[in-house]
Amino acid sequence: MRLVPDAAPQPAAPRAPQTLGAVELLPGRVRAALLSMAGTVLDRTETSYDAATATPADIDAALTAACGLFAGRAPVGIGVAAAGLVDPLTGLILEVNDVPGLHRYPVADRLGRITGANVRVEHRARLQVLGDRWFGEGRGRRTFASVSTGAVLGVGVLYDGEVLAPPGGRSGAHMTVSASGEPCTCGSRGCWKTLATTGWLRARAGAAGLPETSLEALVRRGGVTAAEVVREYAHNLALGLVNVQQLFAPGLFILHGEAREGGEPFRAEVERRLRVAGAPTGAEEPRVLVSTAAVDDVALLGGAGLVLSHL
Repeated sequence: MRLVPDAAPQPAAPRAPQTLGAVELLPGRVRAALLSMAGTVLDRTETSYDAATATPADIDAALTAACGLFAGRAPVGIGVAAAGLVDPLTGLILEVNDVPGLHRYPVADRLGRITGANVRVEHRARLQVLGDRWFGEGRGRRTFASVSTGAVLGVGVLYDGEVLAPPGGRSGAHMTVSASGEPCTCGSRGCWKTLATTGWLRARAGAAGLPETSLEALVRRGGVTAAEVVREYAHNLALGLVNVQQLFAPGLFILHGEAREGGEPFRAEVERRLRVAGAPTGAEEPRVLVSTAAVDDVALLGGAGLVLSHL
């Protein structure tokens, strides 16, 4: 009888690379992305809903559509960058002024049920500091600030390795910087967002007789009047950042969004105003950098960074 040798053992199939999931939930829009562990966006999708009339069921449907991206891909976790007031501990979106349907919306629970993944949530402006920490200009630092500029304004602070996110805390857009300033959508006057967002810039340019409606166009135009509007915008942005520097002394401020359009002169002017205000005794002298990350990736990188921070 002839003996047949045992079949040679087959090599194990290679494991698929681990991935990170990120979702950005905004008024009227849901964006989702699958990222590598190094922060490269591998795939993305976007869907929409009616912010004014959406019910929680409508938002569920929008999330389900966007999160089809994760089907069969098993990200190690999903980080949600949310607008409004959030409770990271319970995974709730407590309030979004423009979206009644998001009032006390349990986004972490809903997304967990849809995807089967572990889900964490944080305010998008605060969250982007984690994108900078893991994948951007904040790598290697334990304390710094990350700033959203443009139509949406806010700041996130990483302090000694932890995101400053007290219960009820927001992004800083509604800190008062001018007691007798313009009315804000929140009902107060002189909020930082009334002076340092795209809406203010457009109104100021129009009052100066300039047709340009963006920072980039004003910089390209040049001339004394346009330069003065741009300089005033930089000063207004610095108003809020001076308060952050005085309170927490992060030293480094990384600007995202519209600030990129201002180029080096705009960055330098914001930094100059911060330094004129002075650093607290013994603190690092403030520096300003402009992020190289694509604008559409900032919140998604933050969501991925949130997952990494809890692995």
